[in-house]
Amino acid sequence: KMLLELGSNIMSLYDYLLQRTDHRLLPYPLMRTPFQMTSILLGYVFFSLYAGPRLMAHRKPYHLKTAMIVYNFTVLVGHMILFDAIYLFSVLFSPFCQMVRVAWWFYFSKFIELLDTLFFVLRKKHSQITFLHVFHHSFMPFTWWWGMTIAPGGMSSFHAMVNACVHVIMYTYYGLSAAGPRFQKYLWWKKYMTAIQLIQFVLISLHVSQYYFMEKCDFQVPMFIHLIWMYGTFFFVLFSNFWIQAYIKGKRLPTATKEAKLKQNGVTNGHTNGITIGNISVVPNGKQLENGNGTTAHRVNSHNQLGKVKEV
Repeated sequence: KMLLELGSNIMSLYDYLLQRTDHRLLPYPLMRTPFQMTSILLGYVFFSLYAGPRLMAHRKPYHLKTAMIVYNFTVLVGHMILFDAIYLFSVLFSPFCQMVRVAWWFYFSKFIELLDTLFFVLRKKHSQITFLHVFHHSFMPFTWWWGMTIAPGGMSSFHAMVNACVHVIMYTYYGLSAAGPRFQKYLWWKKYMTAIQLIQFVLISLHVSQYYFMEKCDFQVPMFIHLIWMYGTFFFVLFSNFWIQAYIKGKRLPTATKEAKLKQNGVTNGHTNGITIGNISVVPNGKQLENGNGTTAHRVNSHNQLGKVKEV
């Protein structure tokens, strides 16, 4: 009985939300019901975490340099247009039906960005498919469907405008990174990209907080104000954790920085300072290393076990 009552309450809420749907959005794809977009996002999560890695398990990674360059710079241009359009209609002019059209394009762009993960899967970059990556890519379009369906435009437009601006910067980086090693010297600002994302979430939370100090605000659904503030704060915490793990604890430092730290510890180009017998490096109190032929040799204590060096 309790489950039936819960199901009834959920359906009542669902019917209420559909009644509140902005009729101007109904002709647009993926907007009549939440089931289509939910199915796509569940399929995305399943493919990213299970089906994709299994599909590529016994295949060589694909080289998609040209496709990635075209994709990244196409998304970059798209976000530049979205930023200009959102600024034009939500800041300079009152939001008319044009703003609804721009809001839908912003929402739809989040489905295009799911291709980020497809490229990771096909290139077997599974370490890039983190909880933060998958959650962010799926949670954004899911929440935007509800927000845009009931309350397009208004204060929430600032969120989309800032996000579009940040994505221009991000996909500039991704496009240059995909272009090859000759552009690596221009990518020294990688960690600042995460800092820009953190600033984005601070701006979103601060902007929406003005609602609490206004004498009157005609925002369509005041509850969404609280949700936007929580959204900004929640993602600030997640991305802060990423910053700590990646750049303070050093798990995702740029290559040049890693090499500098290795040299400080007596390690250069993958070898620890020690002595060499033939083409095998022998290091003090180590465990294993690669020899000159790329095979693995056990590291031994150089003081008393030189005779036990062997390749495996």
